[in-house]
Amino acid sequence: MTKFAKLSIAAIALVGMSATAGTLDDVKKQGFVKCGIDGGLPGFSEVVSGGVYKGMDVDGCRAVASAVFGDATKVKYVSLNAKERLAALQSGEIDILVRNTTWTQTRDTSLGLNFAGVNYYDGQGFMVRKDLGVKSALELDGASVCIQTGTTTELNVADYFRANGLKYKTVAYDTNDQVVQSYDNGRCDILTSDASQLYGLRTKLQKPDAHIVLPEIISKEPLGPVVRQGDDAWFNVVRWSFNAMVAAEEAGITSANADEMLKSTNPEVKRILGVEGTMGANLGLSADWAYKIIKQVGNYGEVFERNVGVATPLKIERGLNALWNKGGLQYSPPFR
Repeated sequence: MTKFAKLSIAAIALVGMSATAGTLDDVKKQGFVKCGIDGGLPGFSEVVSGGVYKGMDVDGCRAVASAVFGDATKVKYVSLNAKERLAALQSGEIDILVRNTTWTQTRDTSLGLNFAGVNYYDGQGFMVRKDLGVKSALELDGASVCIQTGTTTELNVADYFRANGLKYKTVAYDTNDQVVQSYDNGRCDILTSDASQLYGLRTKLQKPDAHIVLPEIISKEPLGPVVRQGDDAWFNVVRWSFNAMVAAEEAGITSANADEMLKSTNPEVKRILGVEGTMGANLGLSADWAYKIIKQVGNYGEVFERNVGVATPLKIERGLNALWNKGGLQYSPPFR
């Protein structure tokens, strides 16, 4: 548990609101980005062989480091559970939170936080054992539900079961690992979380193929990077670091062809890669900041496919996270 975890959200918010000015300068001075992540969620942030961090959220941290330092390795990862994460950001323990955190009205307005974009459009679902014979969440009356505390998941479950006249019992834990272990050991009938998490957590079960994710999606869960309010310069860096990856996919720029695309005559490609225009200067960064992100981390499609896509153990289709011109919601404002 971090040293800030015991402080109230309201108290920490006041600290964060008064300590946010100049985060970009502070980050440059310290020489790395302090990035809050889950650290144990396959596909999004986990430690793999050799102590290397991997996942979509990890790549979000790496993108910001690439933009600021030209070096994707300039990141210090801080693993946080759901109860710790917001307080750690508000207090200044971390510079950015990229930890499957849902953008809500309350978090965006009353906690001194700003969401810099949506790196994954998600929704809450349910996982059960196949041998229960359950085909729909509407058949879950009287079930026990394993759930992680400090998340919107708790509130969504309460709303869903009440709205459908169903009873349930909560079995709550602080971390994903505790939730998964409890479910795997049969202490509850259902595991509920964001659907993307369910596919990741299923890979941790003793017999992954013995479990199914039910078809119902009961909520909207836009997940994305979060920073403190009151520091527009840092907010802009984080927001446009993500936008650069989406814009690169839109423009057909990849980590493999970025060097060749420097010769492109397409005006927007030239602006994205810093060949012309003032995109970097507008952010207080070098002209090639977005080129460095694309070259070292990749475009949004590359990040998605290598971490959670159909060729990974999670086998997730792009769905809502496809580009806007391919039936999805991912869309970058113009680089102009």
